[in-house]
Amino acid sequence: MDLKALIRDVPDFPKPGILFRDITTLLRHPQGLRYTIDCLAHHYADQEIDVVVGAESRGFIFGAPVAYRLGCGFVPIRKPGKLPGPVHAAEYALEYGTDRLEMAQDGLAPGARVLIVDDVIATGGTAAAMAQLVTQSQGEVMGFGFIIELRDLGGRQNLPDAPVLALVEY
Repeated sequence: MDLKALIRDVPDFPKPGILFRDITTLLRHPQGLRYTIDCLAHHYADQEIDVVVGAESRGFIFGAPVAYRLGCGFVPIRKPGKLPGPVHAAEYALEYGTDRLEMAQDGLAPGARVLIVDDVIATGGTAAAMAQLVTQSQGEVMGFGFIIELRDLGGRQNLPDAPVLALVEY
């Protein structure tokens, strides 16, 4: 299936000069959505994944069904202040400043084999922060799964050494 044909290009969003790759057109396509989830899950099916983690909000959209297909749990990674109880936190760089992600301290069992899933890898900041949260929780990052990779931004170089799957590259 040609996933690129299901991803819409939106010029000048969120600001002039940016070409935004919009996955909402993929999400509304039943066969495309099923194919995407199946590809991500199939790629990691033999890795004995214990938990899939995904960051709010598009990581939830893809991560939870991948976890279902792999027969494992899903742990959400949220923006600050959204989770009850003690959390691990990781800051990451944005174009102008920093942001932060959090994960419940009891979200992973020590030694858990974790797959990190998100919609896009660009500079790798969000994915690297998710990997940091997994490590803080004594989990092991087994791989990364993305729908889209923006290769020119070099995000893979900012990730820890683990397999990276991107279904579509720009």
